[in-house]
Amino acid sequence: MIIERTSNEIIIRLPGDMNIDELQDMTDWLQYKEATRNSKAKQSDVDALVNQIKKGRWNKRKESLIK
Repeated sequence: MIIERTSNEIIIRLPGDMNIDELQDMTDWLQYKEATRNSKAKQSDVDALVNQIKKGRWNKRKESLIK
């Protein structure tokens, strides 16, 4: 593995025979870190938003599921 920093990016070189599923997990995590790096949200705010979304989804689907 080679990690190189240029003036505007970091380049990671990996062997071609690495497990693609593990690499996908790693890139998903890196994308999350990039997307949230400037976030000021607290975990409690995120948890509250997730609960609202789940509650809204349940309210929309409960009629079709409870018959």
